[in-house]
Amino acid sequence: MNELASEKNIDTEDQSPKPGSGVLRFLADILETILLSVILFLGINAITARVRVDGQSMVPTFDSGEFIIVSKLSYKFGEPERGDVVVFHLPRDPDQDYIKRAIGLPGDEVVIQDGSVFVNDRELDEPYINASPTYSGEWRVPGDALFVLGDNRNNSSDSHSWGVVPMEYIIGKAVFVYWPISAIGVVEHPSIALAAP
Repeated sequence: MNELASEKNIDTEDQSPKPGSGVLRFLADILETILLSVILFLGINAITARVRVDGQSMVPTFDSGEFIIVSKLSYKFGEPERGDVVVFHLPRDPDQDYIKRAIGLPGDEVVIQDGSVFVNDRELDEPYINASPTYSGEWRVPGDALFVLGDNRNNSSDSHSWGVVPMEYIIGKAVFVYWPISAIGVVEHPSIALAAP
């Protein structure tokens, strides 16, 4: 009986936690959590960007202060389409990021006159704009660039005033508004219809 009791005591003592092992396990868990968070953060940043709309140039599509998720992969596996809302580095100041709508694709001829936008001699149907443009001009889009305009045509710094956006300046395609809560939703990219010639 005494031998049994002493064996049980030895077993119990062997199973008791060693001093400091709980602290080490806790620190390992914290380190694991931090490492996983960093990997997730870097992974998310590699495929998306988050931007804040600043100004009125995209009204009524976006209001100033809205936060948008941008897909950096959209144009790695596909080409921009007319009507896409794109985020890009401003060519004359690459530290600034702008958000506009792609109107002219590589090789297109864009003409703005009499309040209408024409691409390759065909008028665009643009239900998303705030008002018809009051300016006019004519542009040829190079093979490696986009011609972009704000939806608030008469209150937008865009290609009509400073030229086209080289493709290497494109960050990605706006895909989702995540703030404020009242504006949450998928960003629509209507395929712009060209009127019959």
